[in-house]
Amino acid sequence: METQRKSSGDDDGGERGLLHTWRGYSCSVTPERLLLPGPVLQVALGTRHGVLLVEGGQVYSFGELPWKQSQAGEPAKPTLESALSGQRVVAVAAGSFHSGAVTEDGGVHMWGDNGSGQCGLSGLSTVPNPTPVALLDSDAASPPQTAPVLELACGAQHTLALSAQREVWAWGSGGQLGLGAAAFPVWKPQKVEHLAGRHVLQVACGASHSLALVRCLSPQDVHRPLVDKCRQCNQLLFTMTDKEDHVIISDGHYCPLGAEPAEGAHGLEAPAPSTQALKTSPSEPVLCFHAAASSNSLAPAGGADPTQDSENEASAASDGAPPASDSDHSARSGGGGASGVKGSPYPDEQAVKDYLKRLSENTQADQAAKATLLTSEGRLTTGSTLNSLVASCASAVGERVASTYEALSLKRMMNFYLPSGVARADGPAAVAAGLAGVAGDNTAERVRQEDPTQAKKSSSTGDIREEEAEGLRRRLSLPGLLSQVSPRLLRKAGRPRMRAVALTPLGGAVPGAHEVFPTLQTEVWSWGHGEHGQLGHGDSLARLQPLCIKSLNNKEVVRVAAGAHHSLALTAQSQVFSWGSNSSGQLGHMESPSTVPRLAKLSEGIRVWDISAGDRHTLLLADGDCFLPIIYYSGQQVKEGVDESHGQQEEGKEEEEQVGGYTQQPVLLPFCMDLGYVSNVVAGGQRCVALSDRNVMGFIASLHELASAERKFYCKLCTIKTQIIRPLLELESLSSSLSPAAIGLLQTLAGRFSLLCHLTGQHAASLTANLRRVRDVKSLLILDHGSIFLDSYDEYCSAVGNFQVMGGFQTLTKPSLDFFGKSPELLKRLSECSEENPTMADLLVALFFLPTRHLHEYGRLLLKLATCFEVCSDEYQMLQDSCSKFEALALQLKRKRKDADYTFHFWKSFPGKMTDSLRKPHRRLICESSNKALTLQNAGRFSVNWFIVFNDALVHAQFSTHHVFPLATLWVEPIPEENTSLYGLKVITPEETFNLLASSAMEKAKWLRSINQAVEQALSGTGQDTASVSSSSGSGQKLEPPISRTASYTFYKDGRLKDATYEGRWLAGKPNGRGVLKWPDGRIYTGTFKNGLEDGFGEFVAPNKTLNKADHYQGHWKDGKMHGVGTYRYASGEVYDGFFQDSMRHGHGVLRSGKLNTSSPSVFIGQWLQDKKTGYGVFDDITKGEKYMGMWQDHLRQGTGVVVTQFGLYYEGAFKDNKMMGTGILLSEDDTTYEGEFSDDWTLNGKGVLTMANGDYLEGSFNGEWGSGLKVAGSYFKPHLFLDTDKDKTHTVKLGRLCVRAEDKWKAVFEECWRQLGCEEPGRGETGTAWENIAVSLTTSRRHIQDSPETLSQSHSRTLESLEVIPQHVGLITMERYHTIRLYLIKACDTPLHPLGRLLETLVAVYRMTYVGVGANRRLLPQAVNEIKSYLNRIFQIVRFLFPDLPEEGGLIPEPTTNVQDKKDPGSDDAPPESPKPGRVVSSSALLLPVLLPRLYPPLFTLYALEKEREDDVYWECVLRLNKQPDLALLAFLGVQQKFWPVPISIPMPSPGEKQQVLSSTKDVCFASAVETLQQISTTFTPSDKLQLIQLTFEEITQEVQALLKQDFLWSMDDLFPVFLYVVLRARIRNLGSEVSLIEDLMDPCVQHGEHGIMFTTLKACYYQIQHEKIT
Repeated sequence: METQRKSSGDDDGGERGLLHTWRGYSCSVTPERLLLPGPVLQVALGTRHGVLLVEGGQVYSFGELPWKQSQAGEPAKPTLESALSGQRVVAVAAGSFHSGAVTEDGGVHMWGDNGSGQCGLSGLSTVPNPTPVALLDSDAASPPQTAPVLELACGAQHTLALSAQREVWAWGSGGQLGLGAAAFPVWKPQKVEHLAGRHVLQVACGASHSLALVRCLSPQDVHRPLVDKCRQCNQLLFTMTDKEDHVIISDGHYCPLGAEPAEGAHGLEAPAPSTQALKTSPSEPVLCFHAAASSNSLAPAGGADPTQDSENEASAASDGAPPASDSDHSARSGGGGASGVKGSPYPDEQAVKDYLKRLSENTQADQAAKATLLTSEGRLTTGSTLNSLVASCASAVGERVASTYEALSLKRMMNFYLPSGVARADGPAAVAAGLAGVAGDNTAERVRQEDPTQAKKSSSTGDIREEEAEGLRRRLSLPGLLSQVSPRLLRKAGRPRMRAVALTPLGGAVPGAHEVFPTLQTEVWSWGHGEHGQLGHGDSLARLQPLCIKSLNNKEVVRVAAGAHHSLALTAQSQVFSWGSNSSGQLGHMESPSTVPRLAKLSEGIRVWDISAGDRHTLLLADGDCFLPIIYYSGQQVKEGVDESHGQQEEGKEEEEQVGGYTQQPVLLPFCMDLGYVSNVVAGGQRCVALSDRNVMGFIASLHELASAERKFYCKLCTIKTQIIRPLLELESLSSSLSPAAIGLLQTLAGRFSLLCHLTGQHAASLTANLRRVRDVKSLLILDHGSIFLDSYDEYCSAVGNFQVMGGFQTLTKPSLDFFGKSPELLKRLSECSEENPTMADLLVALFFLPTRHLHEYGRLLLKLATCFEVCSDEYQMLQDSCSKFEALALQLKRKRKDADYTFHFWKSFPGKMTDSLRKPHRRLICESSNKALTLQNAGRFSVNWFIVFNDALVHAQFSTHHVFPLATLWVEPIPEENTSLYGLKVITPEETFNLLASSAMEKAKWLRSINQAVEQALSGTGQDTASVSSSSGSGQKLEPPISRTASYTFYKDGRLKDATYEGRWLAGKPNGRGVLKWPDGRIYTGTFKNGLEDGFGEFVAPNKTLNKADHYQGHWKDGKMHGVGTYRYASGEVYDGFFQDSMRHGHGVLRSGKLNTSSPSVFIGQWLQDKKTGYGVFDDITKGEKYMGMWQDHLRQGTGVVVTQFGLYYEGAFKDNKMMGTGILLSEDDTTYEGEFSDDWTLNGKGVLTMANGDYLEGSFNGEWGSGLKVAGSYFKPHLFLDTDKDKTHTVKLGRLCVRAEDKWKAVFEECWRQLGCEEPGRGETGTAWENIAVSLTTSRRHIQDSPETLSQSHSRTLESLEVIPQHVGLITMERYHTIRLYLIKACDTPLHPLGRLLETLVAVYRMTYVGVGANRRLLPQAVNEIKSYLNRIFQIVRFLFPDLPEEGGLIPEPTTNVQDKKDPGSDDAPPESPKPGRVVSSSALLLPVLLPRLYPPLFTLYALEKEREDDVYWECVLRLNKQPDLALLAFLGVQQKFWPVPISIPMPSPGEKQQVLSSTKDVCFASAVETLQQISTTFTPSDKLQLIQLTFEEITQEVQALLKQDFLWSMDDLFPVFLYVVLRARIRNLGSEVSLIEDLMDPCVQHGEHGIMFTTLKACYYQIQHEKIT
């Protein structure tokens, strides 16, 4: 219940919350009005006093307040409870003689009589003033938290609190606490464990019983771990039964312990401590019992039957789960019986019966339990076998359901195999096996049987909604739990009190509609004393723990109330169930005390919406004919003047006639119309109270009218559901007269109706709660959650329309006539049909469209509410908006109905053959051309062409065929009527285009508009049902659907796209933009389209049937073909990465083949021509360990090429047909060389010269394979020594002649770059165009990347942004311009998205591919160097094309002033400064090596190191040897002049006495800074950087010498060389030879003769000097 009360500030408070009080029901009674300082929000009445809650949160008490010291007996006027001032109270409650209040923060305050601990304060018999009581939740945390409370309920001797966690707490005395406490009173509030884990909505207290309204378990709640064992008797609270396709889970546990204490003259006495599980000898049965003080002796259980040899626990759970016990289980053994008769402990079944009979006669039974006796093959096993099993699987609901199957199956078997004599005829066996002694009189309380008639059995055709909602909540369907018992037996075992739920419920499942909507799926639980039947379980036994009243399940109870000895439940359908004492007619029906809930008798059309119960009377607040609330009274008449206490004395004589008579059934109180708008009624003691509001500004009246209308509507929907829909769905004849599709539609319709009905019920309940509490607009669900209502109505209306269009109501006619008879009065009344004699189909249509009429009602009432507010207020705005939404929907649904009608009649007249294929539930007719208003242009004379526009397709029907064109891919445009008198429309679909002719200009406009509107709606998605709200607003609008749209289409014509389905963007009938194209054979293209063809970036997957894998291409397309750069992964595992043209590999590409791409057996990188390897390429055959670099043709090695192997063989020469054929040179690792003719791979054949490593050579004709014995015919020469060098030279020079020239390598890569710049051939093209292409490629790539930003680092995106600015590329090049160009190139080469960057990336890849791995062969060094030089030239050509004014190689840039040069110098790490020259020399190496070389450095330097390996080794050995010398010795050895030796002072020493010796042994101190500088040479890449460092080293040496000599000094070479040699030695550069060669090979030619050139020569001289240094 909504417990938060807000004050409504929208009108005068004085007219709100008026309080009227009276007694009885006679005509003479007039209510008196109590005047209070503010509107009353809530009233609670005790036996003789009352508590009021006034707006602002103050609490007043009135009546007899004996606990107040000041009171002298006479009833008090309302007095303020000042102890609560400063607290804002939100709820009050009153028990018989005590009161309670709940504050805003959830605190509880109690006061009044505390004799039974009902105020929760120990040690006080009365509590005069409100005192706080804490609910300490010990479960929650280690320091117990206080649980905040929402509401209280007070009885005579107990109090219940409902916490914010929706748990129930109790304190006071008596079994009605539900705590199963051993002793009373319970002073401290305790949680009622039995309801833990459930969501309690409301609690109510009678004098000695308690009620709780509980939300049924939803599927989500099921996962909360519930308490699975009873805290008292340790039994399972939940039990399960496996039933074929589902599991039934029952929660009907009732605790047999803690029997009801007798009510004697002394009131309540505490029962003696319970004997929970007595351990006895195996020969005695253990009985669970409570013995009370005055209890007579228990049945002689032990001696009853001497043949018993096994323990025999009694199981007392109502559904047969026995208590856990840990005695031994001898009963499991088959023949364990002492008597040995058939292994059974009993001689025969008769003995069983006798024994049980004796037990039940001698012992007072608290509750019967199902027997846990199992007879199978004649042996009877008692409970403990099962015990241990069940106890061991302490499983509750939820994840733990699938616990041990043995327990379940054993239990099932017991229920099946009970001895026939024991089993009851009408249900499962219920044998009194567990008994408890009860104190007091021993008279007839027979063994309680669960009433089978009261138990609601489930049937597959149960309530459409209840069935599955119940299923979701209370039960878990678990198909497939092991069944060890045959299904036939299972089917027999129909056990009452457990509703099974079929796995396929009828109708759609109800979503737990929003937490904000009040739930209708509730249960009522009761506990406490039951002597008047007030617990509603069908008997008058007491219950010490909450038990669900099964007969109120699915009754949608929304509120419960408890009088002294009777109980009431109010349902969402405005009915009242009552049960308990009826001594004064307080139940509202003439059944004498009822032990099960029965409906109170109220005349037709009276809808009750608030209930309250006093000691012997009941008050009902209801809607009558109008919406002014009326009050009914049922119960005892109170005579004026009769002392109240008189009734009190009579209390004992329940059955006697009460003073003043009582009502036979509820009586209307005549004065209730004068009270205004009553919002609450309260009964208590003998008093009645009504709270009412005057109608302020019509607002209260409008609220009441809204709630009343909703309640009335809900009752109507429920009637339709129960009296029409459910019977119809259950008809046998349904399946014969309706097709399966129609039945499906009908079930959908019923499901939607159910949902709508349920939503209405929830809304009615929430409106009622709003009336009872807040009465403001803000909490109206229809405003905040209007969309839920609108959607539900919309969906429902669509379902009705779909059923109608398919002719469903026509086919329902026959079954309906069978059911409702020829005069369907009921249908007529319910459908409110006004026609004279309507047909059955019309009645059904009217009935099913009836709910949509309620939308007008919503609109009207919201508008009425709106008028109660100022026009400028927010409330007015909200209400006004909602109203217009409902009105708009009402109009839309009206049109939907009309559309459905129109379509239905169209189908009736339509030729039959086509109907079946074209008639679809959601399809609605828009217009058709049967009146010849539209014809096909150029149609034959006798052809019939009929055009029908539906909301999803245009159908072109001919004599026997028809064609369907989906609207989403239909474009229609008017053909301009220049001078022809033809009114034509051009219709474009993906595969056909045709012209339609209209008969007039008006017809043409009409059709154009209809088709366009239909297309527009089909695209916006509203068309699926029919016209949307928006289009209704302007029917004459010329809304043209967009020419570009997203849609799905399947091609049907022959051709490349036959049967393929395209989904994506379209433009005028052609796929255009992003989309997905799927062929039936599994091919899929995902990417961009242009003009109907794949164009742009896309992915393509083509399955390979033979390999059972798919080819996968990702890359660029043009005109439906792969074109541009892409990656193709073949199913065979090969991967091609490179360029395509016309779906063929064409241009530069890499092909990796083999299983794993990482270590693939072979890699080819090079040029392709129309899918063949042609042109220059490098092939790395990893399995053979060979690498080929050379020319190809049609996949074959053809032309010149080089092969190197991992064994150091090197071949260069001619190839033909993939073989070494023709002239070639072959070198082996040890420099043995062969030059001559080859006929096959490594096979010599013909003339040649074989030169040994020492210079001897053979000349002649050779034959055979290299390395496996050569046949030689020729001469052997041993040349003279002085010729040696000559001969060597001639041979080394020859290398490189027979291989591909550097300029001819990788042409395709450069061509691609030129193509990207817009040039057909290198250098031919417009510079401007080139720059535009660069800008375009950058922006598109960037857009492409922005879709997946994770690939882009921040610095990368910054680089891209700066590149998008085109630098000034024409005009004179100055130093500054040169500098900007240099920076631009560095950036451009940094990103692969720039054509230059892409080029560079590819070059680096091919270079590494060539010279890494097997390619690291020292003989390849000259080629590697030449390749770099050719890259430089060719890139420089492109740079000059982009910056046409850049001087050519070796040209000069004039230096403007010297200061720019100075500024530039320190930062520049490229070409060296040329101080003597007037300008800067432009060279490709200066400009491009800084970007290129760092990337190529590793493979290149490796080659140098291999080539110089021997020299470097000699050099290094020498360096290591010489470095062992101290500084001075080394200086002396190298012949450095003394004057350059550093003076002793330059070395800091600790004491001046020992300079000399230390100096002589010091190492690595002289020229240290110069040494350090020179060492950095191996950390730089480009020759210019290395030269720069050499220059710096010289400068450092000079500085140090100048510091020594204290004067300027000019070096002579003789002086300088030894010093520099010293520095070089000390620098210990490992691969100095390689460094030197690299500088020499790649040095900028313009530097060779300058200062740098000389310095470099010096370094080179040092290197040679060190190699030949002889140390003596």
